[in-house]
Amino acid sequence: MKARLPAEWAPHDWVWIGFPSHADLWEDDLAPAQEEVAAFARAVHADGMGEQVRLVAANEEAAKAAQALAGGCACIELLPFGDIWLRDTGPIIVRGDAGLTARDFGFNGWGGKYDLEHDDTVARGLAGRAGFSVKTCDWIFEGGAIDVDGTGLAVTTEQCVLNPNRNPMLNRAQLEARLAEDLGVDRLLWLGDGLFNDHTDGHVDNLARFVAEGVLAVPEPASADDPNAAVYRDARARAEAFGLEVVAIPSPGKVERDGGIVPASYMNFYIGNAAVVIPLYGAENDSAAVEAIGTLFPGRKAVGFRADHILTGGGSFHCISQQVPRP
Repeated sequence: MKARLPAEWAPHDWVWIGFPSHADLWEDDLAPAQEEVAAFARAVHADGMGEQVRLVAANEEAAKAAQALAGGCACIELLPFGDIWLRDTGPIIVRGDAGLTARDFGFNGWGGKYDLEHDDTVARGLAGRAGFSVKTCDWIFEGGAIDVDGTGLAVTTEQCVLNPNRNPMLNRAQLEARLAEDLGVDRLLWLGDGLFNDHTDGHVDNLARFVAEGVLAVPEPASADDPNAAVYRDARARAEAFGLEVVAIPSPGKVERDGGIVPASYMNFYIGNAAVVIPLYGAENDSAAVEAIGTLFPGRKAVGFRADHILTGGGSFHCISQQVPRP
């Protein structure tokens, strides 16, 4: 069997979650972001009914804070990293004839925007500690740029994966071949742009997520001033033309922080063994989004937590986590 990335709703053995560690990066948001991450970890652990949580801290001070905030719901791993976005910098674990193996992709700071020490080594470090065989993939790719339904079907965005700031020497067909070889993708839906002001150049995990085999969730505009209304409509049209069933999820609409529009998205939820954890922003549709996403995952508890301070770093719950499938 070709090595393939399982769907996120498949059972997990554990999840790595990045814990905010650098005061010079997070400044006044460090402590409140740590509290938001700890709340996320507790929800995923679900009092032992969910999955093992491994909070990854970059230094001793952060490790102590993680232990104090998370208590018995998490193991603490001390390993240097640039920042907490392990969906993009951590190892991606696939399943095939050889069992579970890790993929270590090249990373260039989201197209050269943020060059932080250790972000290009944390994947191999985490995979090696866990005992996984590691395949080095010699091209630039981030885990948040793709979502899969476990059957070989995946979704991504042109804005990110075709961006010349990632792999300028590879064309669309060559990139599709790389995804087939490294992640077992044999059918790929290309969406267009991602969210407005998303520094990742449009990661799909902020835009559209698989919620079942062949079923894609896409936000619907919240109001006339929703900055991503055209992006949502285009994504839905492309998915339906591709032959997928599309379900609508409320959008948080226009969310501003410090006078600027931020890429707030309910789609950055994490699908755990026992819970689906949805980021909230104090928007009118917060409760409606939790309810809508919850109906898509019977047998799991849908819970929402504020993620305002994590978002100051550019992402949310899905961005800071990387699940390990159950063997």
